[in-house]
Amino acid sequence: MSNLLIKLLKPSKLIILLFLATFVLFKSNAKTMDGNINSLSSEEWTIAHAAHLLERAGFGGTPEEIDKIFKMGVNEATDYLVYYEKIPDNLKDFDESGIHDPGLINFPPSRPATTKLARENGEALGVKVKKSGNRRMQPIVNKFFYWLRASRLETQRVAYWWSNRMLSSPRPLEEKMTLFWHNHFATSETKVRDYRKLLLQNKTFRKHATGNFRELLIATAKDPAMLYFLDAGQNVKGAPNENFAREIMELFTLGVGNYDEKDIREAARAFTGWNTDDLTFIVNLDKHDSGKKTVLNKTGNFNGEDVIDILLEQDATSKFIVRKIYKEFVNEDVNEKIISEYAKILREENYEFKPLLKKIFMSKDFYSKKNIGSHIKSPVELVISSYKKLGANTTPGIPDFNYTTNAMGQRLFWPPTVAGWAGGRSWITPALLMERGNFARSFLYPDIDFIDKDFYSPDPKIILMHDSIRKGSDITSATKLSNGGDNIMMAESNMMADRDEDFNTRYGSYRGWQMAVSKVKPIKRDTLNISFTDMVLKSGALNTEEAVDYLISRFLSVNINDKKRQMLINFLNDNLGTTNLEEAKSYLEDPLRMLTHLIMSQPEYQLG
Repeated sequence: MSNLLIKLLKPSKLIILLFLATFVLFKSNAKTMDGNINSLSSEEWTIAHAAHLLERAGFGGTPEEIDKIFKMGVNEATDYLVYYEKIPDNLKDFDESGIHDPGLINFPPSRPATTKLARENGEALGVKVKKSGNRRMQPIVNKFFYWLRASRLETQRVAYWWSNRMLSSPRPLEEKMTLFWHNHFATSETKVRDYRKLLLQNKTFRKHATGNFRELLIATAKDPAMLYFLDAGQNVKGAPNENFAREIMELFTLGVGNYDEKDIREAARAFTGWNTDDLTFIVNLDKHDSGKKTVLNKTGNFNGEDVIDILLEQDATSKFIVRKIYKEFVNEDVNEKIISEYAKILREENYEFKPLLKKIFMSKDFYSKKNIGSHIKSPVELVISSYKKLGANTTPGIPDFNYTTNAMGQRLFWPPTVAGWAGGRSWITPALLMERGNFARSFLYPDIDFIDKDFYSPDPKIILMHDSIRKGSDITSATKLSNGGDNIMMAESNMMADRDEDFNTRYGSYRGWQMAVSKVKPIKRDTLNISFTDMVLKSGALNTEEAVDYLISRFLSVNINDKKRQMLINFLNDNLGTTNLEEAKSYLEDPLRMLTHLIMSQPEYQLG
């Protein structure tokens, strides 16, 4: 492997500086059509525009897919992507492992709540307390931890399933908007702790992906994952919980500065009684406040849907939503005049998104030099677009999708806060950019020592217990000892739990992991089977210069300068010992992989 490639395997802060320089330079280009929301004409439509449209309204495409879109023309191509319902969706539903049972419905919020329930009722989670004997509630504690572990593992499988939809769906905008709403209405497995609720929410986002915002907002407000995540069960008459009311104003509709604390308190009263019974939305009428409320200067006996309608009447809402869409699909730097024009369109269309999206994707502003290649890809976008441009049909199991995107700062179904991921330049830090370089290496050169990170416990104490029990220790000893018999430092609460003869918390955690692993279906651990030799030769490239130009055009949305291009050509020449590809056909694969890694290590590769 060349010294140049070895250096690129270890990204430094210099790459950060190069990226920022590239980003700033590109954004400073001429603004030929910037700010013009009139439609691009057929005469102005180019293959580069087609690639840009697929990049933003989806996750990019192969040269063949881009050519197909280009030949449609700008109007037909936009309709094809936005009005996708006419395209059959033959993708498979999520293949569940069958890990849930009726005893897990209305899962308690904590282990102490579970054992308290067991003491009061004689059973919990569908398991009865033993009448006598050793650790009478141990099976209940085991099952509590089983569900925590099993739901986590199954949620990771849902993320894989979704990644495959993003990669192979004939409706790329549907998946892109589903990803957008997942970030807008952020809920996390960490608190929801039920893959079924997150899967149901994902399907809700997909159903309303480019539909009507009012319908989406109501469906999300009644969604079991959202209700649980924002403590709907605690929002009752006489003691309203303001979590959902605050977030629906601050993060979902109006934005900061367009409401006051009184509006939040009054809106919270309107949502009292809204709750979920497992996967079903319910309204507990005895817990609903039916009195008059005043929200944003309107007074009435409002319920939750009434409040949503009041929020949608505000000009601030249409501008807030349009601004987020513009930042996601056009540019982080927004022109407020354009935002006002698009917000007016959204209001006139009664919050139907398709007319707005078509207007954006047809506009000259969308195709301006300032906006093409200006988007810093999120980790999920980077991974999916990489596989997409390679022509892959499924997400490979190696490298691990969840581990890879998480290392780069984004893990599906685990947003960092209710505000979701910040996006933009927050994706680019020295550490995160190194991980992006590691991603390219990991699928081009799969790690033969890969550990199945889905089924490998993240808790070192569980690993120690497992090793101790395998060596013959009893449960009590194993949960108190680590390597060499040293005492494990334990939190006081856990120490107290272990003194309770009814159960052993640490063993429950260990046994729960075992039970989960035995039931959750494994993720297929395959590698990306792509022949770069076939790819380049089928392109018609005859020499190293043509090969480099082909790979650059295939993988980069931003042009690189002549000096970098020549460096790549020289690199391939040195590794082939010839400029003639046919002469090097028998040993062409590895040099092409190294060349592709060099291209993917360029700052320009982060932009789309």
